[in-house]
Amino acid sequence: MRVLVTGGNAGIGYFVAEQLASAGEEVVLGSRDPAKAETAAAAIRSRVFGAKIGHVRLDLADPASVAAVDPGELDAVVCNAGVALDDPPRRETGSGHELMFGTNHLGHFALVARLLPALAPDARIVTTGSFAAKSASLDFADLQSERDYRPKRTYERSKLAQMLFALELDRRLREAGSKRLSVLAHPGGALDSLTPARPPVHTRTAGRWLTGQPARLLLHGKDAGARPAVRAVLGPDVTGGQLWGPRVFGLRGRPRLEPLWANLTDTAAAERLWAESVTLTGVEPLG
Repeated sequence: MRVLVTGGNAGIGYFVAEQLASAGEEVVLGSRDPAKAETAAAAIRSRVFGAKIGHVRLDLADPASVAAVDPGELDAVVCNAGVALDDPPRRETGSGHELMFGTNHLGHFALVARLLPALAPDARIVTTGSFAAKSASLDFADLQSERDYRPKRTYERSKLAQMLFALELDRRLREAGSKRLSVLAHPGGALDSLTPARPPVHTRTAGRWLTGQPARLLLHGKDAGARPAVRAVLGPDVTGGQLWGPRVFGLRGRPRLEPLWANLTDTAAAERLWAESVTLTGVEPLG
């Protein structure tokens, strides 16, 4: 199996790539920084004997980069990369889209449209959502937070948009008679302080590790947070339209199949978001 992992050079994406490589899969890291991607690839090779790993340049905030990406034939894509801003001011991509919405959702929307023709007939498209989106709702009158920008809420909405797209994609794949699957995963509560060191990709001091220990009762590290996405890629029992997340309160533990959250069942919102995304990106997955 050959798998593209967006944002595979750091964070949860790195551990998705490492775990897939450990399972014997060939992994392609999608990263806007080739040097960081090569550093991550070297870190994986140092831990996984015989790891088959490469990388391609991919900047999800840049439509030209997305349109030019050519990772070759793929059996799966993990749409993992994302931007999370903590403070104002509002920022935009070069195309004039709000940065988090433009990267997390629109970038992956355009990437899937670009990659679909090269995907295997039974390929899986796995989208890494966020527990933070569980209580979010989209405002179609202010989809890109131009009138009311609040970074935390804007991030939550961008991840909800990404998750609604994944579900709408699966519905449309089913209608087209395709054997490809679009599946959701989320990492729960994944903290850097609970994440094992992978120098130089991720370093953790003893003090930072100790500080994070009280949170271990409810949360886990990014290595554990990667497991639902890996389960969605490799699990023989996975079907389209599913949501995989951590077992304990959706925040930590081994992967399990979850019921769709209430806001993910809004098919009208998903259809409207698809139409808006086509207009904003100028591309049409399955078009």
